[in-house]
Amino acid sequence: MMTKNCPKITGFHLSHDKLSRENMCYSGTGGVSNENRSLGFIPAFCDTDSGKIYLSCHKDGTQAAIHMLDGLPDKLVTARDAQHRIIAIKPSVIPGFVKEGHFYTREQAAEKVISKSEDTN
Repeated sequence: MMTKNCPKITGFHLSHDKLSRENMCYSGTGGVSNENRSLGFIPAFCDTDSGKIYLSCHKDGTQAAIHMLDGLPDKLVTARDAQHRIIAIKPSVIPGFVKEGHFYTREQAAEKVISKSEDTN
């Protein structure tokens, strides 16, 4: 999947620890899967070098309900552990969400969730 609105944000190798820290930081804002799923946001990753979007998947290729590194293609992987599980991916890859064909960063998704919440109040 390609998108024109994949932001150019780089500088860190995404890992399970980084994903966990982001989940804690965005908890309560709408920038995590369990808070925006009902509005149609699907967890995904954007390679900001290529603009390519990857839906979050399990190792077997089935779509995941949360951000999972296991289903990402080898070309994005920078490190694996002794059991060959992905432990880090390219610094050009960022987590976010896809909705209606557009990629949203966690911050952008949170803004959409907040504005949707304000519309219903």
